[in-house]
Amino acid sequence: MSRMLSKFRVLDLTNVLAGPFACHQLAHMGADVIKVEVPGSGDLARQLGADPELNARKIGVSFLAQNTGKRSMTLNLKDPEGKAVLKALVKTADVLVENFRPGVMKRLGLDYDVLKAENPALIYCAISGYGAEGPMKNLPAYDQIIQGMSGVMSITGSEESAPLRVGYPIADTLGGMTAAFAISTALAGRSQSGEGCFIDVSMLESTLATMGWVVSNYLIAGKTPVPMGNDNFTASPSGAFKTGEGLINIAANKQEQFESVCEVIGKPELKTDVRFSERQARLQNRKALTEILEAAFASHPAEHWETVLNQHGVPAGRVMSVPEALDLPQVKQREFEAVFDDVDGVEQPVHVARPGFLVDGKRPEVGCPPPALGADSKAILHDLGYSHADIEQLAERGVI
Repeated sequence: MSRMLSKFRVLDLTNVLAGPFACHQLAHMGADVIKVEVPGSGDLARQLGADPELNARKIGVSFLAQNTGKRSMTLNLKDPEGKAVLKALVKTADVLVENFRPGVMKRLGLDYDVLKAENPALIYCAISGYGAEGPMKNLPAYDQIIQGMSGVMSITGSEESAPLRVGYPIADTLGGMTAAFAISTALAGRSQSGEGCFIDVSMLESTLATMGWVVSNYLIAGKTPVPMGNDNFTASPSGAFKTGEGLINIAANKQEQFESVCEVIGKPELKTDVRFSERQARLQNRKALTEILEAAFASHPAEHWETVLNQHGVPAGRVMSVPEALDLPQVKQREFEAVFDDVDGVEQPVHVARPGFLVDGKRPEVGCPPPALGADSKAILHDLGYSHADIEQLAERGVI
């Protein structure tokens, strides 16, 4: 079941994160993903990450993170012969994904209409900052720009610190996840119609689409979202609280959960205190309630309160670092990390994340590590019918 896309071929013409992340998900479900890269330089992510030596070898950590399970071929799409090779590839493919600025593929003579003529069943997915249509379509967009434009930064942080960027490239990732979902859906639809389609993914809209509660609070209730730090705007006590050591997140969203908190901290009288006895009162008196709770939580570390509160039916969890999260027995047991011991250009084992789900109890996985730049060019061309002499000539001319 984890190889559900094994009969499909995906051409990955993308760079850095949103597109590579989308194709990374498809590779984990069994798709044959061919990463088409610029000769000599490849995906910019090959030069990005926290290890300068790997960046110099064009196998940077940012590339390693999103490109397991793919094959790499280099191809100069500005060269007529390079265009011909891509068209030959398209005839064998089910999906093409690109995240150039709108109009770039058309200028190259490789837009959807052109490639659809080569393969009417092709699913063509274009990922961009704002979408292929509209007054902003030609503007450049990176994750942080979209975080700002979407309103994410305006509601991240506290009243004093906002606006703040979310600590990882959330807009890029959501754009990639949206693309992977749309592509998978299109493949399912094509099995009935036999026809391909053009998928236009906007990172801005992908991000806004995940902000349903705050967007709807504004559109329906007329309430403008504001930054609330670590507090949850839907309930109290719901948010992060100081303890004797570390922070604890609590989500006491139900009345019975609030009452359990009162029992756990030894203050049952709070249940009938008019300031806190019902949901709306607790929201209006959040600050006073937080002060009482944090005074009680100061007696023990966060780990203690996590255990006790969960035992009493109150959702709670420590605020952890990334290394601590990855070291959780829960994460270890479910084999979230994949390890590749023999990656070309990398001297140590490479640890990367797998998708966040199981299929029939098994974690989706891929059989090969992230590829060296152009590692599979010759083999792919050979499969397309190019002779050894033809391939050598393409290499000499810089087409591959």
